[in-house]
Amino acid sequence: MRAVLCTEFGPPEKLVIKDIPVPKPSKQQVRIKIEACGVNFPDTLIIENKYQYKPDLPFSPGGEVAGIIDELGDEVTNYAVGDKVMAMTLFGGFSEYIIVNADALLRIPKEMDSVTAAGFTMTYGTSMYGLKQRGCLKSGEKLLVLGAGGGVGITAVEIGKIMGAEVIAAASSENKLAAAKKAGADHLINYSEGNIREKIKNIVGSSGIDVLYDPVGGELFEPCLRSLAWGGRALVIGFASGTIPKLPTNLTLVKGCSVVGVFWGAFRIKETEEDNKNFEILFKWFKEKKVSPLVSQKFSLENAKEALLTLATRKAIGKVIITP
Repeated sequence: MRAVLCTEFGPPEKLVIKDIPVPKPSKQQVRIKIEACGVNFPDTLIIENKYQYKPDLPFSPGGEVAGIIDELGDEVTNYAVGDKVMAMTLFGGFSEYIIVNADALLRIPKEMDSVTAAGFTMTYGTSMYGLKQRGCLKSGEKLLVLGAGGGVGITAVEIGKIMGAEVIAAASSENKLAAAKKAGADHLINYSEGNIREKIKNIVGSSGIDVLYDPVGGELFEPCLRSLAWGGRALVIGFASGTIPKLPTNLTLVKGCSVVGVFWGAFRIKETEEDNKNFEILFKWFKEKKVSPLVSQKFSLENAKEALLTLATRKAIGKVIITP
């Protein structure tokens, strides 16, 4: 099978495509013939050995896949060859086949195609977990979403609106803000120009925001933290800016606010049953057309480097997908 391999840590340009043996599933695993693989910001980190999870070399990046089961392990009884499934895999998705533990799978709803499914798990899983379990977002609260035109940002806008929040979408360009507006944002902020704290204040006044959803990090985090209301929650999703901000902890004291980490991948592994309940809700919303996943670009395996660079340079709007 063909696979995009990281044989040495470094930028996307160092990735290579090779033919490698098709893997065989063990007793409690399945083999998936991959039809599509989502591209996510952690993929740009894992190939440079900067991610929390560090696979041994060589490996294929790609942390979420969708496809068809084509072989079962001897002890797998709740799936069949031919079933359409999706899974969060951490790595291995930039290839034609992948081995996945059966208990990690989600069935693809019949209303959803594989390209949509491949871009669904990580972004919607992260935002649902972040806003529901970690942020405890309530109807009527004010939610500020940074990076609102990106993969997770757009899903946070959608889910925030469904949960009844007043959503402020902040992004670095008018094109990204247009996508966030289409996803349901009530207010828009372009943070590439002007003072973001002043712009927030112009929208919410002195009351502040209740929940900050931040996949960007960098210099935006502190002024947004200072814009939190009493008892506000700042959700740390990631660091797309490339810089991990330092936190003045006195702010948490004077504002009575919380800074909460959101690592959906670990939640998926450690609390699979609870996460499956989240996805039951998400799939219901999808069927009801309350969420509409935005896939903006598709790439072949041969162009996987370009896909990763699109994400690393923050040019992507919505999801980027690789289709073997």
